Amino acid sequence: MLAVCPIKPVWSSPTDHLSVDEKHCYVGHYMLGRQYRKDFGMVVFEALAYAQGLKSAGDGKDIWVFDVDEPSLSNLPYFAKHGFGAEALNLTQVNSWVYEGKAPAQPESLKLYKKLLSLGIKVVFLTGRSSAAQRNVTTENLHNAGFHTWEKLILRGSSDTGTAVVYKSNARKKLEKSGYRIVGNIGDQWSDILGTNVGNRTFKLPNPIYYVS
Repeated sequence: MLAVCPIKPVWSSPTDHLSVDEKHCYVGHYMLGRQYRKDFGMVVFEALAYAQGLKSAGDGKDIWVFDVDEPSLSNLPYFAKHGFGAEALNLTQVNSWVYEGKAPAQPESLKLYKKLLSLGIKVVFLTGRSSAAQRNVTTENLHNAGFHTWEKLILRGSSDTGTAVVYKSNARKKLEKSGYRIVGNIGDQWSDILGTNVGNRTFKLPNPIYYVS
């Protein structure tokens, strides 16, 4: 149960420093309350409306790119126990959570995923997770969460150097060189939808917990 957050004076600047406890309180209330789901759902609503208006070429080359962590699978159960991003990120603990393979589906994204498949649009998962260490658990977690089929699951390999923007741009470029058309691209990080070969339309989901450059 989250405590009542302290009220900031109306003249406070948005850039005023917040204590760790304040960050935990404000972000926690947002993530566990109704507003996060409303904001997430509004983005997916727009994505659904866009997808339903597309005219598929019918050649199996139309794809929609999903990031895995947060857009597809929610890590909120982990971050709820670790300050909602107020604590310093501990990669060892994060990876331990990933290896449990228990991240639940984002319900709105699962709805979008199913609608895309029904429209003949194939899904590609593009994630910064490690290909060597986390492919199997990611595959199993996606299956268990309701994402039962996809065209490709692209994870980051040892040769994928550079920032997330560079890595994901290169991956999307390879997809397009293979003949795929990226009709949609959805992510919670700007690095998911910036760079090159971003697709015909991008959708940015809320994530106040962490930032990937």
